[in-house]
Amino acid sequence: MKGYIQVYTGNGKGKTTASIGLALRAAGAGLSVYIAQFLKKGDYSEIKALSRFENITVEQYGLGKFVKGSPSDEDRAAGAAGYQKLCEILSQNTHDVVIAEEGNVAVMCNIITEQALLALMDMKPDNIELIITGRGATPKVIERADLVTEMKEIKHYYHQGVTARVGIEK
Repeated sequence: MKGYIQVYTGNGKGKTTASIGLALRAAGAGLSVYIAQFLKKGDYSEIKALSRFENITVEQYGLGKFVKGSPSDEDRAAGAAGYQKLCEILSQNTHDVVIAEEGNVAVMCNIITEQALLALMDMKPDNIELIITGRGATPKVIERADLVTEMKEIKHYYHQGVTARVGIEK
């Protein structure tokens, strides 16, 4: 099966949710899925759900905090570890679907470089489906991708003070 590069970007809700949905569909079809979460750390609801699948691996490379301003050396080190693992996974060609969750945000926050993300896209074997999520996809990433979906916020209850709810947003 030919694999493509998909990018889910934009300011609207649903980028991670879309990639998780794709991971579930792939797992249901017997495909092997690897998910690297660049910015998250912790026991999110999707981690609990995905851990029930033998053919889905999720690894977190975030420090569990928002990156504001310049990233710390620890943020960069965690991002570099995630990037290296993604490179290994792609070069080993052991998974059918590889998801770089918040890969675009990792670039935007200077945790990894745009050039590194483009190199990741270039090293993808033909048979692997690569998904990159996160707001702020660069024009070069968008150009290199085969499919780009932009989530556009029209209205969000967050602006009325609703915080992230377990099972819905976290």
